[in-house]
Amino acid sequence: MSLLILVIDDEPDVEPLFRQQFRRDIRASRFTMEFAQSAVDALEQIDHAKGVTLILVLSDINMPGMSGLELLPKIKVLRPDVPVIMITAYGDAETKRKALEDGAEALMTKPIDFAALRQQIETRLGMVA
Repeated sequence: MSLLILVIDDEPDVEPLFRQQFRRDIRASRFTMEFAQSAVDALEQIDHAKGVTLILVLSDINMPGMSGLELLPKIKVLRPDVPVIMITAYGDAETKRKALEDGAEALMTKPIDFAALRQQIETRLGMVA
C-alpha cells in the first residue's frame, strides 16, 4: 500500500526541509511526500491521487492566489476522509477558529514543531495499518 502525505506551501525551501526531516521514513517507504506550491496544483494532485492512500494534507494558510483557508473546504469536498493540518506563521485566535470550523484537524505555527508533526503522522499511519 502506498501512503501519501501532501504538503502545500508556496515557499521553495519547504520541500527540502520536509524531505530532510522525514528522509528515513521516505527511504524506508513508510510513506511518500508530494509537494504543491499553490492551491490549484494541490487540488489537481488530490484529484489525481489514484492508487495511493492519501493519509494527511499539510497546507500553509498564506499563499498567493487561493489561501489555505479558501482551499480547505475544497479539499474536504474532494477527500472528506483525509485530515488537513493548517500551517501558519500567524497563529492568531481568529485564524485558528476559522481553520478548525472549516474542518482542519489542527493548526500548527511556523517554525514547524517536527516532533509534534511526527506524532500526527504516526497517528495517521496507525489508523491505516
